[in-house]
Amino acid sequence: MNDFDTLMMRRALDLARLGTGYARPNPVVGCVITHQGRIIGEGWHRQYGGPHAEVNAIASVTEEHLLPESRVYVTLEPCSHHGKTPPCADLLIAKQVKEIIICNLDPNPLVAGRGIEKLRAAGIHVETDVLSAEGRWLNRRFFTFQEKTRPYVVLKWAETSDGFLAGPYFQPIQISGELARAVVHQWRADEQAILIGTRTALHDNPNLNVREWFGQAPLRVIIDKNLSLPPSHHVLNGQIPTLVYTYRKRDSKPNLEFVELAEADDLFPQLFADLYRRNVQSVLVEGGPTVLNSLMRDGLWDEARVLRNSKKLGGGILAPKLGLAGLHEHLTFGPDELFVYQNR
Repeated sequence: MNDFDTLMMRRALDLARLGTGYARPNPVVGCVITHQGRIIGEGWHRQYGGPHAEVNAIASVTEEHLLPESRVYVTLEPCSHHGKTPPCADLLIAKQVKEIIICNLDPNPLVAGRGIEKLRAAGIHVETDVLSAEGRWLNRRFFTFQEKTRPYVVLKWAETSDGFLAGPYFQPIQISGELARAVVHQWRADEQAILIGTRTALHDNPNLNVREWFGQAPLRVIIDKNLSLPPSHHVLNGQIPTLVYTYRKRDSKPNLEFVELAEADDLFPQLFADLYRRNVQSVLVEGGPTVLNSLMRDGLWDEARVLRNSKKLGGGILAPKLGLAGLHEHLTFGPDELFVYQNR
């Protein structure tokens, strides 16, 4: 791998990011096609069900006669099976491209090396694992879903500088500033589902939609073991697809499905198994300390985003403590600091 290969793969990764929130539940993928050190085509997977990155990149090439001498950079192994679109590996073979540089192998059992085998059998030179760590982070939702057979779980909360996330008796307190609140709405648009528990639904009565950012509202996931939420609460209004996980039986309605779980200690494994069956690849958890601490205790989380504001509360409900989690990123949004942690 040389500096040019690194530069082109970074460009492909940047293109892939443009599909965040639109390609799901497919992975985000970018593709760059070069000829003698010059970019002649680019593309990314723009929308689920639409053409893949390789297809869009090839379609953008105006000098198609250069493809047999081209070098293709793609962030994920080209697919080798028929899904909603034909196999990208077959298209690359048909265009007789010379070389293909791949960031990550596809963990999906339907691909899992078969795309590379097909390309090499056709005489195409293939290199792999170029910026693979960056590619895995970009598609961490997809890799977790495939490898752990559960959604990628993002914990989120806002806390004061003295460590509180709510007032006494769970009184809602506006902690984060305006810019940080807009960022949270971007996170909602990025993830496939958003989860809260009964107490957060009761005390905050949130809408759990996307208002301060562009994007699709996530699937609402509510834990209400004993069906104690009043029907007037926003999360039960049927305006957004919603799943309510409960120990009681209740008939579902349009956009509002009640999912009965077995009364046991393994509520979250049951819940995540059901979301996996529904092909939900990521969940943003905006619940209170009971939900957050339960997930941390059981190790059922992948990433935590903690917004810490400079204000002090002096008392109330304490924020969770992450312990030995590894700090991945630290950013500042006006009076708020964002700490992003990874579960190691």
